[in-house]
Amino acid sequence: MAKRVSILVVEDNRLVRDGIIAMLAEQPDLKVVAAVDRPPAALEKAREVKPEVVLLDAALGDHDSHRLVSAMKHAAPEVRIIVMDVLPVPEELHDFVNAGASGFIAKDATLDAFVSTVRSVASGTDILPPALTSTLFSHIAKLALDRKPTEVAEAVRMTARERAVFDLIADGLSNKEIGQRLHLATNTVKGHVHNILEKLALHTRLQIAAYARSRGASDSPSP
Repeated sequence: MAKRVSILVVEDNRLVRDGIIAMLAEQPDLKVVAAVDRPPAALEKAREVKPEVVLLDAALGDHDSHRLVSAMKHAAPEVRIIVMDVLPVPEELHDFVNAGASGFIAKDATLDAFVSTVRSVASGTDILPPALTSTLFSHIAKLALDRKPTEVAEAVRMTARERAVFDLIADGLSNKEIGQRLHLATNTVKGHVHNILEKLALHTRLQIAAYARSRGASDSPSP
């Protein structure tokens, strides 16, 4: 039997929390290993159970969910965080992406869409609401280029392999898919992604894709 994806649910509405747990319990490849309703407990559980995916409510009462995403990534760097019930505002999505979120999904999404998002994010793919993708990409690209145009341009010196990985990230491929396409081990792809992030002064794969789209397919960073 294939290994099940471990999930931590962070949701302060008990009814919604229980519903998500029950829904995921029906999936043979997904497993909720913990569920909490407050940020301090979320950080403690993230360190304790080391989940592969965190489902995080975007509005935890008066708490700053952006800071929680950042803190959880610091506590468990490998974790993939999906933010639920995000408002369709580019600035809001941008803050979550910068904090380290890997995916977004509305609570009114269909069961198939919800489960598909969890599986995709767990496999290494970053997921955005389709209707907001172009808006967010434009917003991130504008901020990145407005803030550090010279530094970014001068810092980017990629190898041919890094440019190939860069282009495939822009096409939406996961690390596993990139490895298959380029005949590389997944860990090797992860190393290239890490180098690209450092050279571009970015923090997430979503930002790499945003940067790529802002420059156009024919204008990849120079070697």
